Amino acid sequence: MIYKTKSNFQNHPYHLVSPSPWPIYTSAALFTVTTTGVLSMHGFFFVGYLFFITLFNLIVSMIFWFRDVISEGIKYYILYIYFQDYILKITKAFSKEDIKQALSSRNILYKNISEDQLGYYLAGLLEGDGYISIPALGNTSLNRILNPRIVFTSHINNIQLYAYIQYKLGDIGRFQYNNNTIRYIIGDIKGIELLINLIHNKLRTPKNLTFNKLIKFINEKYNLSFKESILDKSNLLGNSWFTGFVEADGNFYIKITESKPKSETRIRSISESISLRFRLDQRLYDKPTCLTMLPIMEEIAKCFQCNLLEYKTLKSGQVLSISITSINKLKVLIEYFNIYSLLGIKYNDYLDWNKVYQMFVNKEHLSLEGKQKIKLIKSNMNSRIII
Repeated sequence: MIYKTKSNFQNHPYHLVSPSPWPIYTSAALFTVTTTGVLSMHGFFFVGYLFFITLFNLIVSMIFWFRDVISEGIKYYILYIYFQDYILKITKAFSKEDIKQALSSRNILYKNISEDQLGYYLAGLLEGDGYISIPALGNTSLNRILNPRIVFTSHINNIQLYAYIQYKLGDIGRFQYNNNTIRYIIGDIKGIELLINLIHNKLRTPKNLTFNKLIKFINEKYNLSFKESILDKSNLLGNSWFTGFVEADGNFYIKITESKPKSETRIRSISESISLRFRLDQRLYDKPTCLTMLPIMEEIAKCFQCNLLEYKTLKSGQVLSISITSINKLKVLIEYFNIYSLLGIKYNDYLDWNKVYQMFVNKEHLSLEGKQKIKLIKSNMNSRIII
């Protein structure tokens, strides 16, 4: 390699243990045990004492050998797999026919996105549900070219969205899926150049730092001249960046609380109520850069005049959360999505959620008929129907 030694790069996905002296040492000990044992059987003087010494030596060498085997297994199975999330999984690729079918069956209710807003949308989508993988410069010992990868991840039912994105990008990239997760991977140089041009100066989070590392890698390896990307400081609601970010991490909720009378276990009665909520969660720290996501989440909270909360989960650690429930504040959100529409499966939930919002505005949620209609709408939300 050019900038890293070959010993720091592994050409295969398998783990090879470090060289160990114990196999040869144990073989030598086993040979001396056999030799002294045979000599002692033939009546050689003092060989019996030597036999027990070599036997003890054999046992000790085997103990140390098995100790290394166990520690190696613990180190790479527990630390490497669980804590570093490098779980060996079997991934499958979508065929071209599957992608064409997903694109052709895309619901007519879905809107399209203009060319000038596509870059903002992809920037938000990447910062919410994607990552950039940058390898070492140079080739492997097998002369394989090491290119970076830009990867978008989502639920497998969002295949229609990514088939549409691939279509808008000129059929670049490939797809993989594993269980319920789909990955849209752009790893060829032409595709990466296209994406850099599209989202350049449109990112708003610490992921822009990783994006600049990608630019530096591409410039050095292919003698290109992309300029460093600058954080976008424009009006958050003035383009489709927030749409892409919500597509990744936002959710629409309808909460229905049934009435419950006072009882022995309930001090107060509970009245029936219906409420709307939009929620956006994001990790406090961006993993690749270890930088905080607090500035962008504070900016979003300021736009919608809502509080920014922080909580902790076992899976994601510290999480920042924005929750909007006020009808007046939700109006700003709806006006934004009327201009910059969602493009994935969350668009269907948004349409149902928006219907209930309009019922709130018209006071229809107060009638018995309106409440029944809202319950029916809620039952059809968040459905996972695989196309």
